[in-house]
Amino acid sequence: MYFPQYRPRRLRQKENLRRMVRETYLQVDDLIFPLFVQPGQGVKEPISSMPGNYRFSIDELVKEVKDVQQLGIPAIILFGIPEKKDEVGSEAYAKDGIIQRAIKAIKDTVPDIIVITDVCLCEYTSHGHCGVIKNGKVDNDATLALLAKEAVSHAEAGADMVAPSDMMDGRVKAIREALDQAGFNHIPIMSYAVKYASAFYGPFREAAESAPQFGDRRSYQMDPPNAREAVREAELDVAEGADIIMVKPALPYLDIIYRVRKAVNRPIAAYNVSGEFAMLKAAIANGWLEEKRVVLEALTSIKRAGADLILTYFAKDVARWLSE
Repeated sequence: MYFPQYRPRRLRQKENLRRMVRETYLQVDDLIFPLFVQPGQGVKEPISSMPGNYRFSIDELVKEVKDVQQLGIPAIILFGIPEKKDEVGSEAYAKDGIIQRAIKAIKDTVPDIIVITDVCLCEYTSHGHCGVIKNGKVDNDATLALLAKEAVSHAEAGADMVAPSDMMDGRVKAIREALDQAGFNHIPIMSYAVKYASAFYGPFREAAESAPQFGDRRSYQMDPPNAREAVREAELDVAEGADIIMVKPALPYLDIIYRVRKAVNRPIAAYNVSGEFAMLKAAIANGWLEEKRVVLEALTSIKRAGADLILTYFAKDVARWLSE
């Protein structure tokens, strides 16, 4: 049946009609809010390239997490800036490390919120790479034990979920085995399975002080032109024990989210990364885009592509808008 008998506009005439046939819904339950924690007391330091986001000391972080919970957002993910850095990122797995102390403080005050932790070494190493350096290169296998140690330390501190973002081969298996051996077989792994060597990470690297001091991360993060490889990476991590598969970035990789969604039978997360956030914020600040509409449209496109969960710096604003 074709025009004039069939007229798709019939179902677009009124808001209630549009709601009745709407295919994709963005909900507060889909959101994960990234937070940065640093040493100090009473610190709430603005991140210049990410308006409305901050680096918090632990006491201020707890206040922020209370606000997040009151908005109905179910989960946060933590990134830490340590007091000192070294070649092997030892603060990443120290029992009194910044993330370990932050987890305990949050769980003492806001026990019901889901605390996810980023498991990587880049924020903690003096060279800024995600693994151990040997002969000027990142040594994949030497890094695995440290990542596993970091994940266990987060679980011991009270984390609800760990999220390895390093892109070392075999790290999901190493972390799963270490968690199980330490008595944490109930702790899920959200794997950054499909993490591209993207130009959209710049503001995050400023916020987390995690830029590499030499070279780049293209030898371990994925090459942006590759799509079939993304499915292989996701399938490998599922086989190694990942409970949730993440694609990062999100908006430039909607086709990848769709491919991974079709290929694996696990919840799919997508990271609406700092560069995507900053790009929209800059256009909004210049009056070129209407904030609420463009943000909701962007995040809905991520959901429509197949993501079940969205990590986004817009989470608090979106939670408010969805409750209106």
